[in-house]
This record gives sequence, C-alpha cells and structure tokens, in this order.
Amino acid sequence: MGKRRKIATGMALAVLWAVAIVWLPQTMKPPFLPLNTVIIAALVPGGLVMVLMVARLAQRRFVDDVAIDGGSFPLGSGGDIDQRVLTNTVEQLMLAVALWPFVALTLGGLVVLWMGAGFAVARLAFWIGYHISPPLRGFGFAATFYPTALATLWALSIWLF
Repeated sequence: MGKRRKIATGMALAVLWAVAIVWLPQTMKPPFLPLNTVIIAALVPGGLVMVLMVARLAQRRFVDDVAIDGGSFPLGSGGDIDQRVLTNTVEQLMLAVALWPFVALTLGGLVVLWMGAGFAVARLAFWIGYHISPPLRGFGFAATFYPTALATLWALSIWLF
C-alpha cells in the first residue's frame, strides 16, 4: 500500500473518531455544566500537549549549535518536524478557541469536554506519527480537525434549520 493510501486510511479512521467524539456525549445526561468552566477545561488538554511540544523544542534548541541562537533547524530534522507539529497545533487550537464555545452553547458542554480530551490524544498521535508513521500522522491530523469541523457544522445546522 502506498504512502498516500496509508495516510488516507488514517484519515478515514478519523472520520469515525470524529463522529464518536461528537455524537456519543450527546446521548448522555450529564449534570449541569457551566459553559465558561467547560470551555476552559476543554482547552487545557491541548494546552498541556503544547507545553510538551515547546519543552521538547527548547531541549532540541539547547543541544543544537545553530538553533540555540534562534536559527532554524535543518530541514527534515527532528527539530524541524517538531516545529511544524507545534505550528499546526497552534493553528488547530486557535480553531478550537474560536469555535468550541459555539459548539458548547449549542450541543452541550460535555461534547467539548470530549473534544478536548480527544484533541490531546489526536495531537500526540500526530506528533508521534510525524516522526515514525504516516498513517498515524494522517489520523492524528484529521482526528484533531474533523471533530471541530463536524461539531461546528452540526451546531450551525441546529441554528439554521
């Protein structure tokens, strides 16, 4: 199986992940969850993963003679990969900051709590996959993005229809 097909398989599995993350919590009857608390709690797991990424990059910079002075990591190096993963994680987390409050308001706080936990797991899969496994990378990327996109579209459909 070629690389693209393997990555596509990982992304296809992420569709199932997204449906589970967004749909399952809506079938539950949680206690009252204040939205401001839920949104903060939902974003913490992604923030903690980012702390790990920043710490790993700092460690890599400390031992690299060029990077220690603010230079770029060599293209394709572990530091370069980690920097790209961090950049994409910031982008994904900004989507979460912008869209998850609307999702929580419309679909319920438990949905974004599940999305937050799923975000952390998926980002770790993306990070590890970027280093060792293209299918895991594809899954990790898509399993971070798809729940946000699906939940937002689901919430929009409730408001519009």
